[in-house]
Amino acid sequence: MTMQSPPPATPLIPESAPFSEEQRAWLNGFFAGLLSLDARATPAPAGAVQLPGSEDDDDAPWHDPAMPLDERMKLAEGRPLKRRMMAAMAQQDCGQCGSSCEEYSASIAEQAEPRLNLCVPGGKATARMLKSLVEEMGGGVIDPDEQAAKEAARQPKSADLTPGRCRENPVPASFVSRTRLNGEGSEKTTNHIVIDLSESGLDYAVGDSLGVYAANDPALADAIIAAIGAPPDFPVMDKTFREVLIEDTSLSPAPDELFELISYLTGGSRRQKAKALAKGEDPDGDAETLDVLEALEKFPGIHPDPEAFIEALEPLQPRLYSISSSPKAEPGKVCLTVDAVRYSLRDRVRQGVASTFLDGRVAPGDTLKIYVQKAHGFALPEDGALPIIMVGPGTGIAPFRAFLQERLATKASGGAWLFFGHQRSTCDFFYQDELEGLQSAGALSRLSLAWSRDGDEKVYVQDKMREEADELYAWLERGAHFYVCGDAQRMAKDVDTALVDIVANGAKVSPEEARAHVDALRASGRYQTDVY
Repeated sequence: MTMQSPPPATPLIPESAPFSEEQRAWLNGFFAGLLSLDARATPAPAGAVQLPGSEDDDDAPWHDPAMPLDERMKLAEGRPLKRRMMAAMAQQDCGQCGSSCEEYSASIAEQAEPRLNLCVPGGKATARMLKSLVEEMGGGVIDPDEQAAKEAARQPKSADLTPGRCRENPVPASFVSRTRLNGEGSEKTTNHIVIDLSESGLDYAVGDSLGVYAANDPALADAIIAAIGAPPDFPVMDKTFREVLIEDTSLSPAPDELFELISYLTGGSRRQKAKALAKGEDPDGDAETLDVLEALEKFPGIHPDPEAFIEALEPLQPRLYSISSSPKAEPGKVCLTVDAVRYSLRDRVRQGVASTFLDGRVAPGDTLKIYVQKAHGFALPEDGALPIIMVGPGTGIAPFRAFLQERLATKASGGAWLFFGHQRSTCDFFYQDELEGLQSAGALSRLSLAWSRDGDEKVYVQDKMREEADELYAWLERGAHFYVCGDAQRMAKDVDTALVDIVANGAKVSPEEARAHVDALRASGRYQTDVY
């Protein structure tokens, strides 16, 4: 017989905590269960808010974008195959695969999705892990006829067949302009991008993202062609070899299949090295940063057949960007806020494909292929009287510019508080004039700024949150919705930690109870993230 401790005489969650009556009831039941010797004997009250995964025994403790892959896979040990596949994803629910991490993994496990490289944030490590998990299902290669039958039987999503609503069916749109947001002296190049939707038939809502099909740098394609000594006009897939490299093929990172191909074309120690790289090993300590060109330079003198070479590479994936405009404020257009990614590595400048495409390889009037990716749980509250708190350093400001434009257009009466940060106030204060105008118009109630390079000590958005902890907690008590957009690995994790500390101090509860408070905010939709 299992002895149970009696429930606490007084509720563990004070009435002053920023939760509804239902949420407090659930949390009190939750902690009462933890205090018993058998937590399963204390069920949550009927009608209570359920935390993610709590409807069954198969929750997802690995659903944390800041957690390393090996730790996620360890947490998933012993779980069903589709749950281990989910753990292999990047955990960002970014939508770049066309769905959430859980939906993409379930589609692979059900053999309705043969493509294992759609998790862009997860990169090669995720694709490699998925390949090994698929092999557990029995070889991993699905018969084409069987695959066609599965696809035909699969219930399509509502957006699957709609032009411009999924990555498989982009639509053309016209590039309008780019404007650099950084001032003189900035170490960054960040562009405000405007795209004309008037001929595309597309609309969108704030919180959505825009998928952009970019093209590779022609100079990079030419360097690859020279490295293997292939004719640029060699016909491949009804195009020239050069066109396929520029328009259809991912040139970074170097995939395992490329090293397998190289191992057939070389010998001796070089063959052993290529085989090791194909297996995910790292003989020279540079495997994670090898792109296609550097892989070829690592094994000079090979001359693969252009068709075989293309087959060894992966398709070029679209890139998703948070939309930084409201259709109510800028009808017929969509805006993006994009950092141009460039960095030097081993005496060569590397470039982000889409970000540098938008920065210089597309001109006003050019046609782009785009689609709208509906947001997965990232939207303004329906009630405009509810306050909102937004944390978006750098390009993380993008969706919050859209939120503020929407709130101004709809005359939302709830307060809006933005935490924005970057390196230097003199040259990295994105949309400064607009934000000051929104403050004057009453759409932006508070603006807290953090500059990491302005003084002797680096100040980040989480530091500003802690400085204004009492007021932030007061906003949460008034029902504020809390949003974070930006880097998943560091910033979002640091902001989450700061939020837990603020709730612990404001509600006068333990760190564990504060974590439960924050988890309940997330479960109820009052804490939403758009991270990458």
